[in-house]
Amino acid sequence: MKSVRRPRTLDATIADLFGHPRLPEGFRYLPDALSVGEECALAALFDSLPTQPFELQGYQANRRIYTYGHRYVFAGQKPRADAGIPDCLRPLTEIASRIAGVPAELFEQLMVTEYPPGAGIGWHRDRPTFEDIVAISFLAPCALRFRRRQGDQWERQSVLIEPRSAYLLHGRVRNRWQHSIAPMDRLRYSVTLRTFRPGHGATDAKSKDARS
Repeated sequence: MKSVRRPRTLDATIADLFGHPRLPEGFRYLPDALSVGEECALAALFDSLPTQPFELQGYQANRRIYTYGHRYVFAGQKPRADAGIPDCLRPLTEIASRIAGVPAELFEQLMVTEYPPGAGIGWHRDRPTFEDIVAISFLAPCALRFRRRQGDQWERQSVLIEPRSAYLLHGRVRNRWQHSIAPMDRLRYSVTLRTFRPGHGATDAKSKDARS
């Protein structure tokens, strides 16, 4: 994959694509993070992965996943020898670095998600062990929705996420807002990259093991 240029980003100070005056603080959007050729090559790779349905408390979602990196085993997947992030996906950690403004090596966990037609994600916040969340989109657009409780009502925002783009959830939008993805009518892939909060990363785990 060729080196990725650094295009303009859209952050919470700019109106979103549905006309809202402001997106939640800590959201950042990077259009055209990949070329069409890069997108096609990576989508072909994702199609070859032995993905499994995402599991939560015994429930299997419509979306399917395959994960790499530190503490990658969850959602019913079994440990395997090739746990590390492969070289062919390392350029995606560079994209995550550009949009988040932190070193690429801090993105220790990478998850490929396959969304078949009709699949989406319900309202949630990512696990508290994670810090910054970056997602890179492939093949089809999606509606990314945000909500947070304001008294007895919900404040809501939404933004259209285009193929080959990336977005960041950091700070307030990461910690105080829930997000979801509306079901789509055609196949989409997403790669989610996460950093860990202090005390939960690979270096922390090695230090803990050394003291044991």
